[in-house]
Amino acid sequence: MIKVVRGNPTPEELAAALAVVRARAAATAAAEAAGAPSRTPGAWSAPVRVARGLPPVPGPRSWSRSYWPA
Repeated sequence: MIKVVRGNPTPEELAAALAVVRARAAATAAAEAAGAPSRTPGAWSAPVRVARGLPPVPGPRSWSRSYWPA
């Protein structure tokens, strides 16, 4: 289900967005049927990279390190 949260898209814009979503879903289904391995996130999205292994230490920027587990 697609829900427009903001704006007022024209029917053409909505159809274009739906076409992209359906094409992506079809490509994913075709890859799974062919037995291709699923894509895993790269190292750039690893929580360790964001937190850099620093434990939360009290201070003005400690909130930025408190969410991701080390």
